[in-house]
Amino acid sequence: MKELERVEQWPYTETSMIFKDRVSRYDQTSITRLRRTGALLAAQTTASEFGGINCTSTQLHGTTRNPWDFSRTPGGSSGGTAAAVSGGLLPIATGSDGGGSIRIPAAFSGLFGLKATYGRIPKGPGASATPLTAVLGCLTRSVRDTARFFDACCGFDQRDPLSLPRAGNWEVELGTHDLSGRTVAILPDLETARVRAEVADLVAEFAHRLARAAGLKIVDVTPSAAAAGPMGHVGSGRIRRRPRRRLPRPDRGTVARDALRPGGGERALHPGQGRRHRVVPPPIEESMADLFEAADFVMASSNPNVAFAAQGPPPSTIPGADLIRELGFSRAIMNNAALTAPSNLNGSPAMSLPAGLVDGLPVGLQVLAGHHHEQLLLDLALVAERELPWPKVAPGSPHERPSSAT
Repeated sequence: MKELERVEQWPYTETSMIFKDRVSRYDQTSITRLRRTGALLAAQTTASEFGGINCTSTQLHGTTRNPWDFSRTPGGSSGGTAAAVSGGLLPIATGSDGGGSIRIPAAFSGLFGLKATYGRIPKGPGASATPLTAVLGCLTRSVRDTARFFDACCGFDQRDPLSLPRAGNWEVELGTHDLSGRTVAILPDLETARVRAEVADLVAEFAHRLARAAGLKIVDVTPSAAAAGPMGHVGSGRIRRRPRRRLPRPDRGTVARDALRPGGGERALHPGQGRRHRVVPPPIEESMADLFEAADFVMASSNPNVAFAAQGPPPSTIPGADLIRELGFSRAIMNNAALTAPSNLNGSPAMSLPAGLVDGLPVGLQVLAGHHHEQLLLDLALVAERELPWPKVAPGSPHERPSSAT
């Protein structure tokens, strides 16, 4: 279970020295549902402080490393989850995604990661109406494990009024949807991020191979400025310090600055939610709707480059520095957000699946789809897993089997 989630009697630190002694008094809804299935809760995996950045190195726990190369990060914020699953320690571990925190580590660590439609897994008890960007999920080595996880956790809950009704039996229905003839746009950089040429070429090649294997029709699509440039839709906050109390400083590079009360970390990541419509017109919902009217799927890179140094910071930058500085983000964080955040801001599903290697490190193909189309994404991932299979664990892992590497 990711450290940002509530498990009764387990630490609930949000990976911060500020809350290093805090313990959760209850299970969140998804944990309760997992227990009912007979799931064995074996360990807690660490994250970036408050889930704020896309690497996992904190004052509280030190640096989490990528099993593919210990000098590199497994990503973030679900970095501990990615490292544990990729290294073969666990078959499945939970994650959450408010701007790419499932897809980014999945791509860096050679795993499958699905960010579902907003509300698919309830957030209660104590769910708030905001942010409308963060969702719960998992990282796995196989598509079927992810389908089973969602079958266990999804479905409406009264304590989260924005949660969605249960939608079918995803594991049983795997592979039953006809993908042939559906359309796909292949845009490795989403026409906004700076993606390393070798990564973009690999993503484009893998996307074409997957499109052929699934019988998809490739179409030309140009995203609007709002869909292709999400940085204006996300804001940052500042820490609101309580009087007469000396508090530890947040980790360097953490986006969250409003995290001094339980659950504050998640809220602090997205204070720009309320002003998202007035920063970059038209509203991103309109732009993304136009995008998915033109194509059933959009294929892009999950990350601008392979995994960077384990302790960070992210090395890449994008245009629009003045706007990004005004909003309080580093340009490097926003270069990743340009690829992953559109689906969070729109509430629509997207997934990352292993596409191959550059410099011996994993590269992820991200596939975006319209609201409630997770089962189409799962079936497309199943085609990739069967026709274009990926290594099940990082090479050199104690749990690696000779037949797992491809």
